[in-house]
Amino acid sequence: MLRAYGDGNLFGEPYGEGPIRVVWLHGWARRGQDFSASAAQLASEGVGSVAFDLPGFGSSPLPTVAGGARTYADLLVGALREISDEPLILVGHSFGGRIATVIGANHPELVKAIVLTGAPLVRRNSPVKPPLRYRMARALHAKGLVSDERMESARQRFGSTDYRNASGILRDVLVASVNESYEPELAQLRAPVLMVWGSNDADVPLEVAERAGALISSPHTLRVVAGVGHLLPTEAPHELASAVKEALS
Repeated sequence: MLRAYGDGNLFGEPYGEGPIRVVWLHGWARRGQDFSASAAQLASEGVGSVAFDLPGFGSSPLPTVAGGARTYADLLVGALREISDEPLILVGHSFGGRIATVIGANHPELVKAIVLTGAPLVRRNSPVKPPLRYRMARALHAKGLVSDERMESARQRFGSTDYRNASGILRDVLVASVNESYEPELAQLRAPVLMVWGSNDADVPLEVAERAGALISSPHTLRVVAGVGHLLPTEAPHELASAVKEALS
């Protein structure tokens, strides 16, 4: 059953009967339910956890300000302080991994360890440029030579699936997130970091994990799960639960 946390505008699903020791943070356009199998497995072993629906997704209402993972981290800190007096294991998939990393860097007292999967923490070495026609439309729109309607049509034609599906403040959040990179936060981490990556992750390839790991000064490991893609929380939940148990030990 979903419960309200923090200021009442953040909802999450608690698992287990004991004190909360693990917090699950999902990816973009997903929800906390992605972690249900992992959380249920840990609950059966006496580990309490909560899987949040991040602001704007699932049952949690939209944020009131637009910003990337750094803004979302600020929105979650109060809830983390509320649910436990002890440092927590933060598990972050994709966008949730960005948030977990920022919290770990800026609020080390709240974090016992971090488990990351499919998290785009550094920019790709060879980013794909938008098509020339889209870049031209964007430049002309900035000069007032292309209408808002034509610009939106170009976005719908050339933008990513996430971008096309987002609107309003969530689109602003997505744009802010895409333009963020987290080298400073990775270098500031003090808690142990366990990275669990799908070998077939095409959205956030393994090289991103390797480059991010090279920037982490705290103890860290990278475990590659063969045959698994970007949605590791639903494709290989037992691997994720195993990593959390290792972090708890």
